[in-house]
Amino acid sequence: MDVPVTSLFKNERHAFIIKEISLHNKVLSSELSQKLNVSEDTIRRDLAELADAGELIKVHGGALSKSYHYPIQQNKTYAHEAKKAIGKKAIQLLRTGANILIGTGTTMLELVRQIPEDLEATFFTVSPLMALELATHPLLTVILIGGKLDMSSQINIGEKPISELAEIKVDICFLGAYGLDAKDGLTEKDWAVAQVKKAMLRAARQLAIITISEKLDSSLPMKLCPLSGIDYLITELSPQDPKLAAYSTEIALL
Repeated sequence: MDVPVTSLFKNERHAFIIKEISLHNKVLSSELSQKLNVSEDTIRRDLAELADAGELIKVHGGALSKSYHYPIQQNKTYAHEAKKAIGKKAIQLLRTGANILIGTGTTMLELVRQIPEDLEATFFTVSPLMALELATHPLLTVILIGGKLDMSSQINIGEKPISELAEIKVDICFLGAYGLDAKDGLTEKDWAVAQVKKAMLRAARQLAIITISEKLDSSLPMKLCPLSGIDYLITELSPQDPKLAAYSTEIALL
């Protein structure tokens, strides 16, 4: 969404904030202030009103998506049908006896919920919430990589997970995309989160990125890997969709 230089009306700001948090699961007051050309005090009031209305969870410095923060109890998820379609495609890459590493997010949740009940495999994750969801599948071995829980990203961060990830080698890693474009590859906005994700990439023989197509063609400051470092890109779109053309020369599309 392109935002004009002049400030939007409150209902327009609220709609923009909800769209941003639906796409990215979290927002920062400082970034919203710049994008919407209003003061941070105005943004804080907007976030407080949206939190009171049950649209998001207000935290220090910004807000989180309710469906991202409490995915096991979620009752509505942005682009839910698209994320379910992505989950169905992604499980094609699961193999009996495989060692699998996953990140977090509402799209990842749809993958986990569609794991066949008869699959026997070992799953590693840096997300406590994903570990709980994986534990509902009785034939899976679930290993939670420890560390300090980052409340905004909902993964464990710090030296502990980076060290533990250095001791494993998995067949495939599934990650969501915060930023992905043909020029800069896979990117992230948070430094501490980026370090853990880089350790996840080093621990995997193959990398599958799962994301709704709205997140494509975006770039953030922290680079994780170029397109050549990604083996599979899984979106809700057909692999022949023109929007994926820039990625098709480097990555297998599902």
